[in-house]
Amino acid sequence: MAESAKWYVVHTYSGYENKVKTNIEKTVENRSLQDLIVDIRVPMEDVIEQKDDERKLVKRKVLPGYVIIKMIMTDESWYVVRNTRGVTSFVGPGSKPVPLTEEEVIELGIEKYVIDISYAVGDNVKVAAGPLDGFIGIVEEINMEKQKVRVCVSMFGRDTPVELDFYQVQPLD
Repeated sequence: MAESAKWYVVHTYSGYENKVKTNIEKTVENRSLQDLIVDIRVPMEDVIEQKDDERKLVKRKVLPGYVIIKMIMTDESWYVVRNTRGVTSFVGPGSKPVPLTEEEVIELGIEKYVIDISYAVGDNVKVAAGPLDGFIGIVEEINMEKQKVRVCVSMFGRDTPVELDFYQVQPLD
């Protein structure tokens, strides 16, 4: 069975993120490793900076000093990334790279998952993950852009609104 590629985080020298991305892409091209190293990202976000009376939209690194790589971890792919100029290490305990969880990938906005939700405002739902797992509540608001849902849950005899990710909530059967 072919292993599927996972997202890994690589620590780089500060300011080297784009150089690292370019260098790994060149190595992948030269060694034909496209099947092992699938995608390389330097996550960016749009930020409005105010300077004097001027406001302008600038792109800023979400994780300065880090590059995120979607790859199949083999000795060869590990070696290529680890020995790229500017890379200091993989993120993980010791020398063992640990892939990001699906939740972390969603949270970082690296991959946009189209989540089909089968509940609407006013529906009863069950919390299926997180500290409120098992609680039942009523959907108050659905934010498609942020992939969040606000649910009113009854805790200790009080109705409490909580914001949850789509994947944490499921409709009641």
